[in-house]
Amino acid sequence: MGTPRLDTCVPMPIEQEELEALVDKAKDWALMHGAGMRPMDAYDADGMRFAPFVLLPSTFPKSEFDRAVQLQVVINELFHKVAHCHEFLLESLRSTLEVDPFTAKLFNLYETIRREGTAQKLSLGLIRSDLMLESGCPLLGKCSAYCCWKQVEVNTIASGFGWLGPISSGIHRYVLSEMGYQEKLKHLPDNNALQGLCSGMLKAWEIYGQPKAVILFVVEPVTYNICDQRFHEFEIRRLNPSVKVVRKTLTQLAEQARLEKDKRLIVGKDEVAVVYYRSGYKPDDYPSEIEWDARLLIEKSRAIKCPTIQYHLAGTKKVQQALALPGVLEKFLPDASKAGHVQKIFTGLYSLDMDELGEKAVKMALSEPEKFVLKPQREGGGNNVYGKDITDVLGKIQNSKERSAYILMDRIIPPVQLNYMLRPGRGNAMYEPVDVVSELGIYGVVIGDESTIIENKQVGHMLRTKLASANEGGVAAGWGALDSPYLF
Repeated sequence: MGTPRLDTCVPMPIEQEELEALVDKAKDWALMHGAGMRPMDAYDADGMRFAPFVLLPSTFPKSEFDRAVQLQVVINELFHKVAHCHEFLLESLRSTLEVDPFTAKLFNLYETIRREGTAQKLSLGLIRSDLMLESGCPLLGKCSAYCCWKQVEVNTIASGFGWLGPISSGIHRYVLSEMGYQEKLKHLPDNNALQGLCSGMLKAWEIYGQPKAVILFVVEPVTYNICDQRFHEFEIRRLNPSVKVVRKTLTQLAEQARLEKDKRLIVGKDEVAVVYYRSGYKPDDYPSEIEWDARLLIEKSRAIKCPTIQYHLAGTKKVQQALALPGVLEKFLPDASKAGHVQKIFTGLYSLDMDELGEKAVKMALSEPEKFVLKPQREGGGNNVYGKDITDVLGKIQNSKERSAYILMDRIIPPVQLNYMLRPGRGNAMYEPVDVVSELGIYGVVIGDESTIIENKQVGHMLRTKLASANEGGVAAGWGALDSPYLF
């Protein structure tokens, strides 16, 4: 038996003349409506290409989509509580801190804040829970291509695609309409992710209580995924024209930011109410100590952070693996129903610590590497290890504490379906239908402190799709494509 398949939303393949016209129109529509990125192979601040996308929306079961949407507020609650539990963060990350300098640096910053204190107890979480349909489940029925969805990871910092998710649905509404399938548009769910995420930032801005204060975006020195970031700025201005957004790198903040005696964060002449990180999640974002100093300065301030350092740590792979251990969820979700629903979405997650369980996980991975994914404590795509490469990487470190910097996860085998994948730079090349798989992300907003959650809601979704033969699926990193769900 091959990998189970899902039916496409329209008959395939599309007749060639119609396909060529559709592709030309769809590429222009995408570019002219903000589904764009700056070219990574030849950066040009004045240049723009359409972001890779699939021509048709990918089918996704409505029952599983609805379940993911409903569960997001529980995911928000869980990670908010985890972020505020020092004992759990320390115990979960203890072995990783010995061998992963970057995570250790983040944790040292966290401990410094705990020791010296912060002027702002509130946290703003803009969270994205990523999931895939599971087709490799032993309970899978003969008449279905999937059994359920499983969680890939939870993102607590720089959870992107708040704009590119909704605009993908716009592309597909246009394409289906051009093909004469207006009756199918009702199967494309509404997606207000951009408005929801920006409303979360504005809610935090309102709580801060200074009408002239700004929202600070911490960004990379060079931003390729510019539309996704800028549309957040534009939406904030649309929702509240009096709110100003300022973009700065950590290096610029090291030179321009300061704390007043009352711990107000000042950048240039502006007081900062909310700090939103679109950078700061990987080692390259800290080329020297001054960037770490800037991060510490921000953490000490009265500004409301998205995320705080403890929220950043809560999103590490090691913490997520620890949450899957028996009896752990109940510590944070005493409601047995909530804990049970979350437990069902976990796939196998295994520690690689230097103990009996770690040894067992290493043996599993080395004997059947195709069944697993090896994950380091990194965000941003392109960091995971698959298949034969697991044998190479883990084989070198299996007797070293260095393996504790990784976790092992069961590989999810999603159902495949046909689609056309459009990438810039192909000109008039012929497009053929290809097998693809998809990953759904659900967004949540949560605001609160250690004892109280002020706001908790689900606000939208995104879908990324990649070739079924590919391992990674990040669009900004060049492996995946924009997509939207067609609910059946």
